[in-house]
Order: sequence, then structure tokens, then C-alpha cells
Amino acid sequence: MCTSLTTCEWKKVFYEKMEVAKPTDSWELIIDPNLKPNELAPGWKQYLEQHASGRFHCTWCWHTWQSANVVILFHMYLDRAQRMGSVRMRVFKQLCYECGTARLDESSMLEENIESLVDNLITSLREQCYDEDGGQYRIHVASRPDSGSHRSEFCEACQEGIVHWKPSEKLLEEEATFSGASKPRAQEGSGYNFFSLRWCLFWASLCLLVVYLQFSFRSSAFL
Repeated sequence: MCTSLTTCEWKKVFYEKMEVAKPTDSWELIIDPNLKPNELAPGWKQYLEQHASGRFHCTWCWHTWQSANVVILFHMYLDRAQRMGSVRMRVFKQLCYECGTARLDESSMLEENIESLVDNLITSLREQCYDEDGGQYRIHVASRPDSGSHRSEFCEACQEGIVHWKPSEKLLEEEATFSGASKPRAQEGSGYNFFSLRWCLFWASLCLLVVYLQFSFRSSAFL
């Protein structure tokens, strides 16, 4: 029986969704552990999933840990004349930081995460291979909380030069930028700016009133 991350599970979800997305074309999914980022044959396209969620298991010391920084690389090619396409896929592994073993085991994923990842893959595939509007990417793929800061020295993707970010950090950065830009405006609206147009009109009216009172007082004195 297939587990969530085995080849047959990925293929099952991929083929079912491609049958709906492109029923007239034939596509295959190949797991390729030797796939390299940005090393593409002519006509091939690349999609990189940078924030998948997975649980790793060390077969040496039995330590398990979870990560929201699992990187998955896809290379895609479509033969338009034959109406046949191919996707090569690599899940980057992480090294166990408890025993330091050199064995980099693949992670396990929940089935709903695989479906979200395949949806993102098909979105990129439709954009790059079919020149279509693929729709929106599902950013919040990770359904498990991150166990802590990402340790790049134990990450296979980081060792191969892939720089990836977590969507939570991206959203927090955008929110901080937006708050920083809107905060001075809020303070400006709630504070007392004595050089604003309203205050200038007030001081001008006050000066005119003083001049008028002085003129009136002098006129009554001469009388």
C-alpha cells in the first residue's frame, strides 16, 4: 500500500488532476533525485516549490522532525505536436541534526498537502507550457507549524544554492512595510500640526480680529 510521499501517490494525484486540466494530452511524472536547479535541456521549463510542509525521519537514530521549508523542484516539457508532456520531480532532503548521519531521507507529507502542491505545479505548467492563465498559486501549502528557524547547513536545497523563503516571513515583512508607511499618516491625522492649512486659516483669522479690535479701539478713542 502506498504511503503519502511514494512515487505512486504523487503520480495518482498528478494523473487525476491532469486528466481534468488537459484531458486530450498525455503526461507522465518521473521522480528524478539527480535533478539540478536551472540546468534545463532545450524546451524544458522549471518550477520550484519553496515552502512545502513535511516530516522527516532518520532511519539511523529514529529521530523525527518537521519542516515548513521543504523544497521541491520540477522540470516540465511539452511536445505540442505529439500532445505528450513530461514532468521530472525532485524532493530535496534534510540531514538529521541529532546524529549527523550523512543519510538524507525524504520527508513524508499529508495527502492534502500533495494535492495543493500538484495544483501549484499544474498552474505553473499551464502558464509555461500552454501559455495560459494558470490561475492563483496556493501560497499556504504548509499545514504543519514550523518547528523553528530553518537550519541551512542541514538542508540539501540550501547546499545546492537554492535560496528559499517561508510565506509567513514574507507576509510579516509586507505587513510591517505597510504598517510603517501608514503609521506616520495616522499620527499626522491625530496629532496637532500647527502648520496645516486649518491652523493657518485660524491664525490668519485671529490676526485679522486683533487688527480689527485695535482699529476699533483707536477710532473710539479719537471720538
